[in-house]
Amino acid sequence: MDAAHFNSLSLDELWMFHQQVTASLTQKILVQKAHLEERLHRIGLAEKATRFDRKRRPYPPVRPKYRNPKNPAETWSGRGRLPRWLQPQLRGGRKLDDFLIERASVQKRQAN
Repeated sequence: MDAAHFNSLSLDELWMFHQQVTASLTQKILVQKAHLEERLHRIGLAEKATRFDRKRRPYPPVRPKYRNPKNPAETWSGRGRLPRWLQPQLRGGRKLDDFLIERASVQKRQAN
C-alpha cells in the first residue's frame, strides 16, 4: 500500500486498519517473546533473564548549589533538568553564576 491509498481511506477505515495492525503486531510480539523465553530456558538462563530485583546503588544526598532570589526556598543542585524558575532567568541574559549559593566554608577558604 502506498500513501495515496491511505489518503483515500475514510477515518473509520483508517481506524479499523489501525486496530488490525495493532492486533497483528501484538500477536507477533507475543509469539516472538514466547520463542525467546523458550530458548533462554533451554540454555539455562531463564531465571537470570527474568530477575528484575536489582537494587539501585545508594547515592549520597547532594547539597543545592543554586537558589532562586525571588523565592529562597527554591534551590537546585545543578543535576538533572533546569528548574522552571531558572529557565526564564537564563533566557533573559543572566548567568548561572548569578544564582550560586554562598557557603561559609567557601568564604573561609577564600579568606585564608
